[in-house]
Amino acid sequence: MFNPTSITFIGYLIVMVAVGLFAWRYTKNFNDYILGGRRLGSIVTGLSVGASDMSGWLLMGLPGAVFLSGICESWIAIGLAIGTYLNWKIVASPLRVYTEVAHNALTLPDYFTHRFEDKSKLLRIISAFVILLFFAIYSASGMVASARLFEMVFDLPYSTALILGTIATLAYVFLGGFLAVSWTDTIQASMMCLALIITPLAVMWDLGGWTATINQVSQVSANHLNMLQGQTFIGVVSLLAWGLGYFGQPHILVRFMAAKDAKVMPQACRISMIWLIFCLGGAVAAGFFGAAYFAAHTDVAAPVVANHERVFMVLSTTLFSPWIGGILLSAILAAVMSTLSCQLLVCSSVLTEDFYRAFIRNNASQKELVWVGRATVIGVSLVAILIALDPNNL
Repeated sequence: MFNPTSITFIGYLIVMVAVGLFAWRYTKNFNDYILGGRRLGSIVTGLSVGASDMSGWLLMGLPGAVFLSGICESWIAIGLAIGTYLNWKIVASPLRVYTEVAHNALTLPDYFTHRFEDKSKLLRIISAFVILLFFAIYSASGMVASARLFEMVFDLPYSTALILGTIATLAYVFLGGFLAVSWTDTIQASMMCLALIITPLAVMWDLGGWTATINQVSQVSANHLNMLQGQTFIGVVSLLAWGLGYFGQPHILVRFMAAKDAKVMPQACRISMIWLIFCLGGAVAAGFFGAAYFAAHTDVAAPVVANHERVFMVLSTTLFSPWIGGILLSAILAAVMSTLSCQLLVCSSVLTEDFYRAFIRNNASQKELVWVGRATVIGVSLVAILIALDPNNL
């Protein structure tokens, strides 16, 4: 059960919980717990926006799609980069300013209520319900991904892996709230970026450089080099349109709300975009070069042939020592946990601010709200676990 990979996983989890304990000291009121007291700087804001959105799909789904179909799958990455940039330019600064002007709104439903002077509170109820419904399901899918990793690394039954994987994320969210989530996001973003830069470079080194690698890819399939292979105009537009989703994702928008002020946005945008370009480029390269690597090393290709989403995982364990491979595999867990933690906290914020405080205990103390927030994190996690117990439901 304990090997270099599992030991690095455990070390990573200990660091995450330690960050949660450290953030506990700075969590004095409800504003701190769900928005970090609106004091995030440009580095944490920029990296946490990226990490909170890019889940395990970045290191598994995207490389797997490129491995299978070639560079034509990179249209999704291009669309995401464009959408991210426009979200920063159009939404970030105005949302930061107006959420503070609108009675210091702490959640999106709270902001809608005050911004549009909705006396009926219908906007609050509808938007809060939509967030809870879809994020509970989304959280469950993240738990399934973390369970699969724990299942593989620790050789555990699925149900046990699911519970342990959830507890690992729940621990630092429960303890440190938004600050813990944002600080761990920064660490996780760094791990993801490093892993996605190192792995494609190692593949090229193994195959003899850029030219030799491209030649090897063309031998696998010339279509892998064609950006328009199997694509139509409508198909390309549809793939690019993935970037439109950024404008409405609550776990991204709350990062804008939590920034120190609107002045940090330009620098945060630059940091976020540089990180995103390296990560998306690295994910595409891992799948693209992975096709060449496994064509040249058929003796280790069986797991990837069986499931193309394992391409990054198998490259990590094949090209590097078990210790370094374990760190690179931890980047997948980091990607899953960064998104899952944000989703749990958004659900907790909505339940506490938009239901408990708005309709049940309007005069609740700050300490009471913080503990209700922590309790609802546990509640949402339990619901998501019940959904995730049967992954076929997702």
